[in-house]
Amino acid sequence: MNDLARTVWPRVPATGALVLVPVGSTEQHGPHLPFTTDTVIARAVAGGAAERLPGTLVAPAIAFGNSGEHAGFPGTISIGHEALRFVLIETMRSLALWARRVVFVNGHGGNVRTLDDAVASLRAEGHDVAWTPCVFPGGDAHAGRTETSVMLHLVPQEVRREAAAAGDTRPLAELMPLLIDGGVRSVAANGVLGDPTGASAAEGRTLLGALIGETVRRITAFTPDARGRLTAAQEAGV
Repeated sequence: MNDLARTVWPRVPATGALVLVPVGSTEQHGPHLPFTTDTVIARAVAGGAAERLPGTLVAPAIAFGNSGEHAGFPGTISIGHEALRFVLIETMRSLALWARRVVFVNGHGGNVRTLDDAVASLRAEGHDVAWTPCVFPGGDAHAGRTETSVMLHLVPQEVRREAAAAGDTRPLAELMPLLIDGGVRSVAANGVLGDPTGASAAEGRTLLGALIGETVRRITAFTPDARGRLTAAQEAGV
């Protein structure tokens, strides 16, 4: 069993285990996806990777993130940069008492700056820790076809397909200054950055499988950059 929350302490390897910590968010994902979307995906990626990495444990997910850009939508819960940074740091310091190595598996783009900061600090303290993103190459930014497809694969009962509608479909690079300035609601009244049209469970299964495979390769190669982010397999020469 690789789910730490459901195991018992005598089954935790005394010699130290690789521990994957999913990091998500509780934030709006349009009118059709649940607030848990980022957390569900991060947990699925961590769980899928752990199944391919013998002796690996998956810790309970950190479900609150740095989601200030979604504050214009009721229901969003954001703990911000500083609080999340402390949570990550103290989580690692506690895990270091018995874990051999830790990888944070991040499902929310807004957490990136915090992970860079926290993991770089932890590595400077001497901890064997890194982080890796849940990024789907070519995917749209938020609650669009990509995330909707993955959620249809993972938790189809939680996807409200009848409510799915396109939001702002401009590239994220073009939207970023506007998002920083006024948040997601300033560019997309429904909270969607992308277009969920055409999303399917089959596409989600393919996307998730590819991401899990890439995550396993990153963790196996374990070549963190200066900020503690695991480099892509091709960058690491794998």
